[in-house]
Amino acid sequence: MTMRDRFKKVLVNPTWEQIVERDPVIAFSNYLSGRVHVLLAVADEIIANLDQGFRGKSVDGSRVGRAESLMWLWTLGAYEVVRTMCQAKNCFSDKLLSQLCQLKKILADVRMPAAKMEQAGKKVPVTSNRSPSGWDVANRDLFVNDPDSTQVVSARFFLQEFDRVFSSITKDDVLGRHEDSYSGESN
Repeated sequence: MTMRDRFKKVLVNPTWEQIVERDPVIAFSNYLSGRVHVLLAVADEIIANLDQGFRGKSVDGSRVGRAESLMWLWTLGAYEVVRTMCQAKNCFSDKLLSQLCQLKKILADVRMPAAKMEQAGKKVPVTSNRSPSGWDVANRDLFVNDPDSTQVVSARFFLQEFDRVFSSITKDDVLGRHEDSYSGESN
């Protein structure tokens, strides 16, 4: 079940338990839960632009360009959400924390060239004479990491991986509130 599927069922006058069952991140932080929803909405817009931009025999460069621009912003936001959660180690189950840390690594590998114009994990610049992303016309997708890298990272994979990790979160994975991570206590 994707994150979007969780929210198809409308809750009328829900209890806190029902809210947390549907959106476990809210038990960690109402604010961060809202940011995850923003990221999901932006991801939907990226996918729609890719689908429409690569439809038919010609490419609609403005739609693909819009998808690329949104992907850049999405990457920055997704990294910060995941970084915040990884930092709050005592607030999550070991299983979830491990998944979040793996996702953070994937996000960092794409974020570094895009945000800092450096190769991931190195104080080495990426070239300034490059396109922000490569186009994968056959798969209606973007390559979103350093174009000089031997590893290819697909925007669609990236978005799906974020959704997969966040869809896997259960209420039992959230052990405390964000504020608890600063005091060393969790509820």
